[in-house]
Amino acid sequence: MNEYDYVIVGGGSGGAAVAARLSEDPSVTVCLLEAGPTDVGDDAILRLDRWMELLESGYDWDYPIEPQENGNSFMRHARAKVLGGCSSHNSCIAFWAPREDLDSWEHEHGCAGWGSDSVYRLYPRIETNDAPGDHHGRSGPVHIMTVPPNDPCGVAVLDACAAVGIPRAEFNSGRTVVNGANFFQINRRADGVRSSSSVSYLHPNLDRPNLTVRTGAWAKRIVIEGGRAVGVDITDNAFGRTTRISAGREVIVCTGAIDSPKLLMLSGIGPADHLRENGIDVLADSPGVGAHLQDHPEGVIAFETKRPMVRTSTQWWEAGIFTTTVEGLDRPDLMMHYGSVPFDMHTLRQGYPTADNTFCLTPNVTQARSRGTVRLRSRDFRDKPRVDPRYFTDAEGHDMRVMVAGIRKAREIAAAAPLSDWVERELYPGPDTNSDAELADYIRRTHNTVYHPVGTVRMGAVDDPMSPLDPELRVKGVEGLRVADASVFPAHTTVNPNITVMLVGERCAELVTAAR
Repeated sequence: MNEYDYVIVGGGSGGAAVAARLSEDPSVTVCLLEAGPTDVGDDAILRLDRWMELLESGYDWDYPIEPQENGNSFMRHARAKVLGGCSSHNSCIAFWAPREDLDSWEHEHGCAGWGSDSVYRLYPRIETNDAPGDHHGRSGPVHIMTVPPNDPCGVAVLDACAAVGIPRAEFNSGRTVVNGANFFQINRRADGVRSSSSVSYLHPNLDRPNLTVRTGAWAKRIVIEGGRAVGVDITDNAFGRTTRISAGREVIVCTGAIDSPKLLMLSGIGPADHLRENGIDVLADSPGVGAHLQDHPEGVIAFETKRPMVRTSTQWWEAGIFTTTVEGLDRPDLMMHYGSVPFDMHTLRQGYPTADNTFCLTPNVTQARSRGTVRLRSRDFRDKPRVDPRYFTDAEGHDMRVMVAGIRKAREIAAAAPLSDWVERELYPGPDTNSDAELADYIRRTHNTVYHPVGTVRMGAVDDPMSPLDPELRVKGVEGLRVADASVFPAHTTVNPNITVMLVGERCAELVTAAR
């Protein structure tokens, strides 16, 4: 069968939610297309404590970035090539976005119906949460647990934070944590299996007769006839013949902030000049496709410890720290993750020492102002796109200022008791790197990403020519076509975005159903 009511491209965080919710109606047929393999029965994917094995593995599209004028050109963007998408590939840090983030989507970016008063109700629908509070969901598909305080170094980090004025705070309480720290909540089941979008939304529903999940199905282009999306051309390998999957009602693209703009552009939707340069017929001139790439850039500071670090963990990055670098903010501009492993993937090549017993703090810029692009390398669907995040290129220097302040704050935390009792020495950048210029140079050479690209097919006001989508996630200029993944974010979330991507999928399913 190659004809369905709804064809969803991409079985990731958004796509799995859309597919599960639409197929709750037995009167419609739904086909979910995923280029990667299934995760069913695959412990490399399902065991959350193994997630770091997946970076640059066969489950990773492993996108290089374009040479950076102010950043680390060795960086790569991990994008998951497996059912469940990046929720099958990440550390499963689970956050409700601050209300202020979603309110800005509505009031500052023209996304009517996306303010917190409209969509916050979806977070409890998504979750089964073990934290206290009447606001939490107890019967949703995604199981969310609070990380237990089993890591003594992690406890020392939080105690040291309190000593320097960053108190313990409750995450996902419904109140924005502007200055606070704690062990994370994570989407993981009690048996250690990640509660990815695939595990949560798809696994329980794979026997639905109206839901077809096709893995190994690589989308080549969206088929558009008479201004309407009518299907998707796929292949099952790099040199395979084309199979057309027809959509009687809608096509919904959920391939993420890098691959969604790529697929739209391959299908003739994007900046007209760029499409013509690549020999692609322009079906909808949409200059915002592939623009506005935003990310959370991440620095790292690491310390060798006087005593052994833990050898078991839920996912090795169990605690988070939020604070501000200037007064008067309604959201934190600085976040750090605490890691109980030697995170030396960009420091070792630069000559910095490493050690087996190491903890890391990773300052990242929650509201980075630099903007990048995703562009085609050619009209060949097999070619990796040109990903240019343009890190630290904002005119005001905001992003680097916050990152430098983050390194200094991390040192302040590490120097406070009881964490100071753990520290043998600072490994990188090292105690001799002190001036703003020296720290900025270190950051440019060694920073990473938190793997949170968003915004490349952003939604916005109907009359905004740089927003490819309207607030109902419909592609402007083409009927029967929506996008539902992190690419639709008009502005980044202050926190790890994965649960909010699932919220986008939930909301998309509502919008599609209402349009029937």
